[in-house]
Amino acid sequence: MTRASPASALPRSWRAEPKAPPDLDKPLKARILIVDDDERNAFAAVQALEDLGHELVTASSGEEALRLLLTEEFAVILLDLHMPGMDGYETAALIRSRKRTARTPIVFLTAIFRDEAHVFQAYSAGAVDVVFKPVDTFILKSKVQVLVDLYLKTEEVKRQSAYQQWLLDEHARVKAEKDQTERALRRTEARQEAILQSLPIVFTSRTIDPPFAPQFVSESIKAISGFPASRFVDEPEFGSSRIHPDDLERVIGAISGAATTGRYACEFRWLCADGHYKVFQDQGVLAPSLDGGPREIFGVMLDASDRHSLEEQLAQARKMEAVGQLTGGVAHDFNNLLTVVLGNIDMLARKREEDEARKLRRIEAIRQAAERGRDLTRQLLAFSRRQHLSPITIDVNALIGEFEPLMRQAVGEAVTLDLALAKEQLGAHVDPTQLETALLNLAVNARDAMPEGGVLTIATARDGERVLIRVKDTGVGMSPEVRDRVFEPFFTTKEVGKGSGLGLSQVYGFVRQSEGEVRLNSKPGKGTTFEILLPASNAPLEAVAPEERHKTIRGGDEHILVVEDDATVLALTQDMLTGMGYQVRTATQASEALEVLHSDARVDLLFTDVVMPGGVSGVSLARTARELRPGLKVLLTSGFVGEGAVIENAEFPLLDKPYEATLLAAKLRKLLDDGEPPRRSQRNARAAAAE
Repeated sequence: MTRASPASALPRSWRAEPKAPPDLDKPLKARILIVDDDERNAFAAVQALEDLGHELVTASSGEEALRLLLTEEFAVILLDLHMPGMDGYETAALIRSRKRTARTPIVFLTAIFRDEAHVFQAYSAGAVDVVFKPVDTFILKSKVQVLVDLYLKTEEVKRQSAYQQWLLDEHARVKAEKDQTERALRRTEARQEAILQSLPIVFTSRTIDPPFAPQFVSESIKAISGFPASRFVDEPEFGSSRIHPDDLERVIGAISGAATTGRYACEFRWLCADGHYKVFQDQGVLAPSLDGGPREIFGVMLDASDRHSLEEQLAQARKMEAVGQLTGGVAHDFNNLLTVVLGNIDMLARKREEDEARKLRRIEAIRQAAERGRDLTRQLLAFSRRQHLSPITIDVNALIGEFEPLMRQAVGEAVTLDLALAKEQLGAHVDPTQLETALLNLAVNARDAMPEGGVLTIATARDGERVLIRVKDTGVGMSPEVRDRVFEPFFTTKEVGKGSGLGLSQVYGFVRQSEGEVRLNSKPGKGTTFEILLPASNAPLEAVAPEERHKTIRGGDEHILVVEDDATVLALTQDMLTGMGYQVRTATQASEALEVLHSDARVDLLFTDVVMPGGVSGVSLARTARELRPGLKVLLTSGFVGEGAVIENAEFPLLDKPYEATLLAAKLRKLLDDGEPPRRSQRNARAAAAE
């Protein structure tokens, strides 16, 4: 018996030619640029660094250095501050202004500007360090070595990444050849060995009218169901009686359709003799009547349980791969943020800062890292469609017109922003802040796709019952591989540190959560077009509340009941409120809070978390509290409310976690003074989300 040939005998067009892997053994070297108008100083720097084993390049002026940077890449730039013509500050500014060299480390060399003001100016100009002349050879060599090592490690990561990609590509190529070979083998064996005879296939014939009584069932039915064929033929309704109730109507509809279409196909769960359900694949055709008798449906049925199981395993594997990518991205970003937070806290705790400005800089760094973490969490919630939206009815044209200046600032002077807004009013029920953030994300991505400049067009129109927002650029476009993955969280084609990969996933999640649709059309060299379609609304327009900035804290002496199950959050909130002058009672769950509310204790406002243990949510607690004390003021807070339905229809205002003391104070005073639930203001720092 002949068999199919091995993969080497496959047609050449079926086989992918292997590519050479990246050379991981090739030593990596760095190039160091020394810029000094004094040849003696430049020579001294070369002498100090030459035993590092890297290429040293010198330039006698800022102009010459910039010319070199146009075509060459350097790991470190040693830049003299005091030079005739273009000095070090001006040279550094030009280096930082170019995308290619914006992150190249600059170490300033100076013999004159040694005072603190000039040192601060040097760091402000983008320097990572300052070395004073005459240069200490050991210090200079050590500082440069650190920066060069960082550069080489980054290059090694890139090379390892390329090697990993090569491994993936090679694996895919080998798998493709293997699959092609296996398909060829299966076709040959199917013809030569009559494989259908060995498969557990059941042949059937049944009537064309309900209950589609079987006229014939092959004996192979017993192997897959546990029942003999006679049960199906002798008891016309036996087969249908054991179909899963959730599948029965669909199966009857499919078989009934054979009378008009001539064929049917369906899958269903069937209760076998062992008490377990199997998945049966059933398909058939309407046979012609040859002798004028009743027409029949001829069909085949097989056990598809194993295939379903494999499909579920494959789906689970893909899900875990996506979870792995998401988890890795979250861990990467949060570890960076926590490094900043913990590092600065450690510095504040271990040493007494005599310089108040430096202390404030450390505190500001901690704040910025925390705010970036908050924005990252919001972007993840946006992608997963779990964020809490505050939709109102707005005119999309008016929102884009008001938001135009910020978008122009974001895209820069090299990009021309062209608005082509519909003349008619386009009403939509949507969260205005999230829509602005989505537009800003698309604008920033368009800008990055047009490094040499171009045109960004934002157009609006009415598309049936939906509002269409079209964002089109004249950039480099996307390959099919990038286009297929562009909405995945943490997927980015930008350089390391140039984007989180969450911008477009935020757009996707926000639009889908708003019951809209995102379309993408892009080809390499042909630009990219995103289309956002949102449900139109004819309801009266609502005013967009401006973002409130509270620089001062105004407290009071009212009595507040705080309900929070997290001990550290509860302690912090209590400290905040008592520091504002309020009288505070605390509870860790709803039952404790209800004990207070049932007592004679004075409570002017209930401040409660939404998600708590014990089976009672903050919303339920608030409603019960209002029944007990009709005039009680309520403020909810939450970091994540799950499906969100518990909040969307709630009658109480919500303060998102994490919250600052100033915002908490303002919310409390507004409630206590006005008694009116304030509309939530979410117009936060949009640019932080545009990555």
